[in-house]
Amino acid sequence: MSNKRLQDKVAIVTGAGSHDGELGTGLATAICLAREGAQVVVADRSPDNAERTIAAIKNDSGGEASSFIGDATNADDSRAMIAAAVERYGGLHVLVNNLGFGGRSSRWSEGLGLTGVDEEYWEIAFDLNLKSAMLASKHATPAMTTSGGGSIINISSVDGLAGAMSYGVPYGISKGALHMLTKTTAAFHGRQGIRANCIAPGHLHAAFAEHISPEVRERRRRVVPLGTEGTAWDIALAAVFLASDESRWVSGITLPVDGGLFAAQPLLGYDLIEGRSPFEQDQAK
Repeated sequence: MSNKRLQDKVAIVTGAGSHDGELGTGLATAICLAREGAQVVVADRSPDNAERTIAAIKNDSGGEASSFIGDATNADDSRAMIAAAVERYGGLHVLVNNLGFGGRSSRWSEGLGLTGVDEEYWEIAFDLNLKSAMLASKHATPAMTTSGGGSIINISSVDGLAGAMSYGVPYGISKGALHMLTKTTAAFHGRQGIRANCIAPGHLHAAFAEHISPEVRERRRRVVPLGTEGTAWDIALAAVFLASDESRWVSGITLPVDGGLFAAQPLLGYDLIEGRSPFEQDQAK
């Protein structure tokens, strides 16, 4: 990646801090945007985490990056984040709403489905997964309009496309609502030159999934038709495409980056987990 597809662009990545050097989608996305020439605002609530990401950008490509420290669920902080990008770099062209919250189902629910929903978890999930993206997008659209247009990229999950086992009901529903926020943003602000798209990561192995046991991790890998795990870099590279002019006529979509997970019906997925390849079965006939 050395084409400088984002030269002279200004980008914000929320939740981009690096936790003790672990590779998450925010860190990887910030690095990849900077590689392409973007000036990147690393937004996080932890100064230490933000500085780790800035150091990684400097070491990787020598790119330009600075931090913004604040609470993404606070309207004043969100407005100040956008203002900081414009003041430092002269405009805003790319917003990646990467901040997200999953929690662990064993802590946040007392059972399966709606009957086990913890109200505190519900509110936190919607604040961090949905409200933060809404506020950032709300305050970014005027700055992007002044800058001649821009690209808003929401990082969701395949858990927002279908019921899943990973993080519980509030997580999946809040991520599904993020898909609708994406469509609404694209529909209402397209004439201002603003595109909005959503990335739905599949079974990644990244900082967000470090708690997953080896057994579950292997099952997640085997159910994917490609038979491989995704990484944070896969999401980052998709974000670069959606941020660049190469996707100039792409808006309002949710892009699964999932190794083909949603191409397979459930029974085929079950066969893949059990090690029964459909190709091998066909060859044996």
